[in-house]
Amino acid sequence: MSRLLILGTRNRKKLVELAELFEPHGFHVKALDEFPQAIEVEESGDTFAANAALKATVQARHLKQWVLGEDSGLCVDALGGAPGVRSARFSGNGATDATNNALLLAKLEGVPLEKRTAHYVCHATLSDPSGEIRAESEDYCRGRILRAESGRGGFGYDPLFEVVEYHQTFGELNPAVKWVVSHRARAIRAMVRQILALVRDGQWPQ
Repeated sequence: MSRLLILGTRNRKKLVELAELFEPHGFHVKALDEFPQAIEVEESGDTFAANAALKATVQARHLKQWVLGEDSGLCVDALGGAPGVRSARFSGNGATDATNNALLLAKLEGVPLEKRTAHYVCHATLSDPSGEIRAESEDYCRGRILRAESGRGGFGYDPLFEVVEYHQTFGELNPAVKWVVSHRARAIRAMVRQILALVRDGQWPQ
């Protein structure tokens, strides 16, 4: 039998990415939009870890299910680590990928390429149905911000974020390659190992 794992997100692109890592191990992965009773959790934390914990524990207690909360974002060195935890809301209320990317480019106007270094962060937290945190992982991908978007793949800041070793942005990289190097893939692969250990130890019943 497959085990139900709920992702604390309504982002369908994230669901597709993460499901590819979990489903081969016998997990049935669903997003919050498949649960009408799911609640909106305020991301009031000042770190990725704090927000991931909120998304996991609050939703898990409400739904009485295992929930994986994940918070990720972009940190640009020349901007003192911004947009950071505000990555999705960088350009204010009603922010979109387009408005966030435009604001990022505006704030980096005149900054030379060698000083446009940045890194993506992903923190993942697993909560059991009682709201207890059972596993956590965090990882990174380092690169730099280009002066213009390149590529149509991915989402968010992906068309601007170049992985220097590959000379391509996340928007250009082959999906298979992205799943080797991305912050989210690295963090979730570590999470998969921890979850499988919970299953082996009998801590995640059918």
